[in-house]
Parts: sequence; C-alpha cells; structure tokens
Amino acid sequence: MTISFKGKVAIVTGAGNGLGRSHALELAARGAKVVVNDLGGARDGTGQSSAASEEVVALIKQAGGDAISHGANVANFDEVQDMVQQAMEKWGRVDILINNAGILRDKSFTKMSLEEFQLVVDVHLMGSVNCTKAVWDIMREQNYGRIVMTTSSSGMYGNFGQSNYGAAKMAVLGLMNTLVLEGAKNNIRINALAPTAGTRMTEDLMPEDLVKLLSPESVTAGALTLCDDDAPNRMILAAGAGGYASASMFETDGTFIPARQQTPESVRAALSEISNIEHQKAPQSGVEQGEKFVGKAMAYLASKN
Repeated sequence: MTISFKGKVAIVTGAGNGLGRSHALELAARGAKVVVNDLGGARDGTGQSSAASEEVVALIKQAGGDAISHGANVANFDEVQDMVQQAMEKWGRVDILINNAGILRDKSFTKMSLEEFQLVVDVHLMGSVNCTKAVWDIMREQNYGRIVMTTSSSGMYGNFGQSNYGAAKMAVLGLMNTLVLEGAKNNIRINALAPTAGTRMTEDLMPEDLVKLLSPESVTAGALTLCDDDAPNRMILAAGAGGYASASMFETDGTFIPARQQTPESVRAALSEISNIEHQKAPQSGVEQGEKFVGKAMAYLASKN
C-alpha cells in the first residue's frame, strides 16, 4: 500500500540541506504540508541564512505542494515555539516532527573545550527536546503524532573525536524511550533514525564515490516509514546506501548472588554468567530491570524456605 501524507502537517528541522532537505521534499511529494526549518548556518553551527530553507520551499511549491520556511534555532525554545505557532496558525495542526538539525565540533576529548561539547549537546539533544516539547500537547490533544529522533552509530557504538556528538545522539534515545511510554495513550509514536549518508556533515570524511553511494534519499525512504499512520513504535532504524537494519539495547538474564556473598570478587567470578546472552531480552521500561532482579531474589528466598 502506498504511504501517503495527504492532510498531514510535518515539521522537519535542519531541512535546508542534506538529509533534512531530502525528508522535506519527499514528505511534500507524498502530500504533506511542510515547515522547512533551517537556521542556515555552517555545519559547525556558525552563521545564519534563510536561503537554503527558502529554496526547498520554492521547490515544494513548484511541484504543487505547500510549505513555509522558518529559521528557528532549535536550541532556542522561544524561536521553536514561534515556528510551531506559525504552523498552527496556517494549518491548524502538527502531525509529524522529524528532529534532524545538527552541527559538528569534532575533536578528541582532550582537545575539546567544554563550550564545544555544550554547543553540540544543545543542538542535538536540547534541540530535539525543545521541538518535541513545543508540539507535544498539540499531538496529545489531537490524539495523533509521529516523532522521529535522529540518533547515530557514533552514539550507540562510539566514534573517535565525537564524544560530544555521541553523547547527544545516545541521549535522544533515552528521551525516546520515556516519551514512547508517555505518548502511547494518545497515539503518539516515537522512533529513531540512525543514518549513514553522504552530506556536508560527512563530505570530507569519505571518498567522493562513497558519498554518492550514501545518498540522503536512501535514508529518507527509511525515515518516512517512521512517520506513517502504521509506523512502528520505539524502533531504532539504521539506514544507509540501501541497507536497513534495526538496533536494540538488550540485557542479559544475569545471575543472583546471595547477600553474604555480594563482594567484588564474587561478581568478578560470575562475569561469564552475567554476560551470557542466551536469554537476553530488550526491556520495554526501566521498571522491568528492577522486577527481574527482585524476582531472582524472591526465588532464592523461596528456595531456602
């Protein structure tokens, strides 16, 4: 069945270039009204220009679609609120939010200033928080919402020189995991996209031929499946160069150590059993971990009676 966004209103941040531009154009091509957000700065976050976002809006309108541009800095909640208010005044609803805006300040941790760390966290993490907060009650009241966080393999697995970026990209998964629980009763589904694409964020990190293979469009095909009425919930979808995979955080079943034996030495001795992946599971809430451990303790006590 063809995925359509007719009648839907979408906000895409960082949509002037690269992945965001691709997401915005394809959403519009499939019927969505789109807020094309872009501060218009360089990839390190410096500077500001509306040219890129206005070009995307012009392309959407030339193709018969409807869109507006907004230059909100996603790290500034007041500007984000103004962006959402303009969307509400024009179209009366917001159905989809793709948190895509980002900057890079890559350096090894020893050379990175705290300011450079904070700047990246402010855009990637707090930018996602600000935009999500600004649309959250709207989506709750209309009992519909689709939100996409943009995470990264750099956060899930690490990447040299990207402690700031990796920390922020892992943090948005923590945000997603809780919002999935809080939004469920109002039909708000939150997923995460882990893209590998040849954009201006990565253009000098990869050979030209590889950049062409890693097209933004292949990632957008994945992103839009996370925005649909039938979207999954709490999925981390990795996408790049035509490859698609899901990522999850698993926890082993683990072991139980009685109170009198709970020493560092006994934990070390049990590490192979603690790390045994045979019965690992992906918990659906933080409470599940506590329930598992309490269950093991209760089973031990019952065995002694």
